[in-house]
Amino acid sequence: MSETFNISGKHVAVFGAGRSGVAAAVLALREGAKVSIWDQGGSDKFTNVPAGVEIQANLTIRDAENFSADMIVLSPGIDTYSPLVQAFAAKTLLMGETEFASRFYKGGIIGITGTNGKTTTTELVARILKEAGKGGSPCGNYGMPLSEVVVASDVPSAVSLELSSFQLETIHMLHPNVSIWLNFAPDHMDRYPTVEAYKNAKLRIFENQTAYDTVIARYGEELGQILPKVITFSTECKDADFYSDGKTIIYQGNVILDIEVKTALRGLHNAENAMAAIAACMAYGIEKEVIMHALEGYAPPPHRCELIRTLDGVEYLNDSKATNLHALQCAIRSQSRPVVLIAGGKDKGLDYSEVIPYLQKQVLEVITFGEIAYPLAYLLGSVVPCSTFTTLEQATHKARSVAPRGSTVLLSPGTSSFDQFKGYEHRGNVFKEIVQQLH
Repeated sequence: MSETFNISGKHVAVFGAGRSGVAAAVLALREGAKVSIWDQGGSDKFTNVPAGVEIQANLTIRDAENFSADMIVLSPGIDTYSPLVQAFAAKTLLMGETEFASRFYKGGIIGITGTNGKTTTTELVARILKEAGKGGSPCGNYGMPLSEVVVASDVPSAVSLELSSFQLETIHMLHPNVSIWLNFAPDHMDRYPTVEAYKNAKLRIFENQTAYDTVIARYGEELGQILPKVITFSTECKDADFYSDGKTIIYQGNVILDIEVKTALRGLHNAENAMAAIAACMAYGIEKEVIMHALEGYAPPPHRCELIRTLDGVEYLNDSKATNLHALQCAIRSQSRPVVLIAGGKDKGLDYSEVIPYLQKQVLEVITFGEIAYPLAYLLGSVVPCSTFTTLEQATHKARSVAPRGSTVLLSPGTSSFDQFKGYEHRGNVFKEIVQQLH
């Protein structure tokens, strides 16, 4: 916490009236600030706004002309570089909700970023911290906004903080004691002008770390020049500090966890998530025995290679959380059975040709749906049989008809859901309902 960061009597303008924005407003009020919440929506968007907060609905770029505040706290879902935000940011200090909350948090931070696997790893770290008696609330991009953690009656001594590129864009002083870099692959090309811009946003997680801190990183990742000590994990190279074949985790030549026996985690990508969490908590000073006990019986969150049912010898997996190509590749790579793949959704401008080598090795057929269905089928149809449908229900019934006994029907869309659904959870839940009704 910065001792000089005093907002008492200052005007804090919070942009975004969702959960993160309201949490930031509550925190700012507690610290004695004058608070306003601004949102592009109408008055119906301002539910749960605390008393004493000024409401500014129907925000437009024209409002910047007469705007005056000591700082803007930006909710993570709002594009930092949009003309709207930049018009206001030209007049005052801009910081994200996570950065803002971190100024008032005195505990330890294990920060997690990466293109894929963040949420599972964040849950694992939180579970271990809780077992160690440190509270360990999952927060940030997953779980509670950090502002909610800070204003809670029982503030944890350490947090598991998931950090998206959107949140890292707006940090100034955020300082994880341990940071986790899971992986990197192109994503959010509908928001960032280049892949480098996206990666540079994520690399900011290291910006305020010192030589006394630790980075946990996937072996072979390019992190640039950083000060902290680096500990590596891998499912491909035994030279890494932590290694897994997907069944066990090995550290310093010894098996420290039998994943298949002790947890419900499956697949190489989940082995990487587990190694990252274990390494981070060990670096934070938690005893290995406490860590292993915390992981016993753990099952990953929904929509992440989630087994829905087995029907006529075919497994149906819900991996709706796969909203980018790297997640799709990981899902395919982690399967031990032949795959009938259901993919598609919103067109995010990604290069799907990167998926082709994985299809050739593992996939029997691809069924596409949604906004990107036809261009995706045209590209992938050059290497595997493809068929195209408008809806997820049609695609699922087609998969049922072509999947042979002993195979897996895998919903791993490889892109976001906003062409037809409210989010990946909605898409995954719809898929589960469809699969449960198959006969």
